[in-house]
Amino acid sequence: MLGIPTLVHVLFVWVPTLGSIVLSFSSWDGIGGFEDIEWIGVENYVEIFTEYPRFWPAVQHNLIWLVFLLVVPTVAGLFFAVLLDRQLRFTKVYQSALFMPVVLSLALVGFIWQLIYRPDDGLLNSLLGLEGKPIDWLGDTDINLYAVLVAAAWRHTGYIMILYLAGLKSVDPALKEAAALDGANSWQTFFRVTFPVMKPVNIVVLVVTVIEALRAFDIVYVINKGRNGLELLSVLVTDNIIGEASRIGRGSAVAVVLLTISLGTIITFLYQTFSKESRS
Repeated sequence: MLGIPTLVHVLFVWVPTLGSIVLSFSSWDGIGGFEDIEWIGVENYVEIFTEYPRFWPAVQHNLIWLVFLLVVPTVAGLFFAVLLDRQLRFTKVYQSALFMPVVLSLALVGFIWQLIYRPDDGLLNSLLGLEGKPIDWLGDTDINLYAVLVAAAWRHTGYIMILYLAGLKSVDPALKEAAALDGANSWQTFFRVTFPVMKPVNIVVLVVTVIEALRAFDIVYVINKGRNGLELLSVLVTDNIIGEASRIGRGSAVAVVLLTISLGTIITFLYQTFSKESRS
């Protein structure tokens, strides 16, 4: 039962990953056989760090994406989870409505929000009464990244809400009762008792959010191919590997940088968290 999934995982995840690491030290256009590969050492890494003008803006956008997802949908998802945990009237309806965007792919979310953001007849400009002077939410490079982040947060909030709602259901009610007997109000009970108890859920939320921010691709690619203010590292990988001027080596180098950031962030946090737990 473990052998076949492990084989599939290694074949489709780790073999391409190791292949990208190896090819990042080469210059190859993908045409011809492996004998046509020219090995150039670390030149691709030097180029993307010093001469590739789209690289650092993409890094900045990925960092903005990460911070935004850590703050806005995480707080909103926790807020909705706390409300739904109180068994409000029509709780199931609210829960379904908030979770519905999660089942949609980010590509479809991009198509939906393109209609909302359309400058001439889009829903947002109509609601704001801007038909005479419409705002081009996705065309203006000063605001289009944040407009797309709102769309991504709309989907991500429901996922965070479900995670926290499951965490709240697992909290022992006796802890809340003990806090109430000690005179704690609802805010003090939540922040000093409930939220610390949900530490494993917080770890999962953090890891999921980091992965979601670093792998962001399809929503910006649907909108404008990830250009004009929407550059991301994943878009650079795609543009270099399957673009008109295929540069397998440089695209693989960008992919390795993205992989390093992902693994470094997640492994460091998990190591610190679980090492503290083992010491305690």
